Amino acid sequence: MLGDVAPESLGICDAHDHLFLTSPQLPGQEMDSVNAAGQELAAFGEAGGESLIQWTPYGMGRHAGKLPSLSRTTGVHVVAATGLHQAAHYTAELLDHLRAEGLADLFVRELTEGIADTGVRAGLTKVAGGFHGLDAHARWTMEAASEAHHATGAPIAVHLELGTGALDVLDLLCGKLDVPPGKVILGHLNRSPDLAIHHRAAEAGAYLAFDGPSRAHHATDWRMPEAVQTLTEAGFADQLLLGGDTTTSGARATNGGPGLPYLLRGVRPRLELAAGKDVVERMLTVNPGRAFAVEWA
Repeated sequence: MLGDVAPESLGICDAHDHLFLTSPQLPGQEMDSVNAAGQELAAFGEAGGESLIQWTPYGMGRHAGKLPSLSRTTGVHVVAATGLHQAAHYTAELLDHLRAEGLADLFVRELTEGIADTGVRAGLTKVAGGFHGLDAHARWTMEAASEAHHATGAPIAVHLELGTGALDVLDLLCGKLDVPPGKVILGHLNRSPDLAIHHRAAEAGAYLAFDGPSRAHHATDWRMPEAVQTLTEAGFADQLLLGGDTTTSGARATNGGPGLPYLLRGVRPRLELAAGKDVVERMLTVNPGRAFAVEWA
């Protein structure tokens, strides 16, 4: 938000979270309060957090123009995203407009010139798959994201619906669209604790994000340590990331939920027992620095 930052300067990083997010899929749970976002980011900083990657994409209440002041006030680096989520989060009229305008052009513009009327340049493109597959909307957004990557060098972060479809995503992005696997970040793998799929995705060279501990997913907390330990033992510790993915106002720490600080106060010590402090430190510092690094094309 405050200019380019060297990868090694990110410090302890929440690799997938949201300060702002609104969607018709989450009625009454909008995260659109600047004051609440500031309190949450400050709480993360007090817990030791130094950077946060906001995956909120286009059209979902990013409030990109508010992020620089929040970053400056709290001392926490914030990275914004361009991109597009699943079709269910948007009106048909908006999607028709984006098809006419050119989705890849929008992504490239927000990555290079900045997000309209904010002065903020996005640092990644966020797209989404479907449940165990890719529909036409997902393919459209991923094709646009790949064009943006080839034009800018920016990484592509992917919401995997309930943690599924990782190999389909890699087949499309890396196989057909020639995106280097090291520029793809797969999110929510903990929601589908299939260790064989995790291994194949890591073997392909992608980054694997384990995120969402701030919400009650059926397999998130108690299976994640096993997954991290297994991947570490297989030699993939350098490809693992951690995030909180706070997406509702009720999940904020300021509203009585675990919120952003839980990643460091709850998840980190549990993972350290399984994989060791050195591995978890790498997941929170060195790995996100590499995963989100951009050599601007």
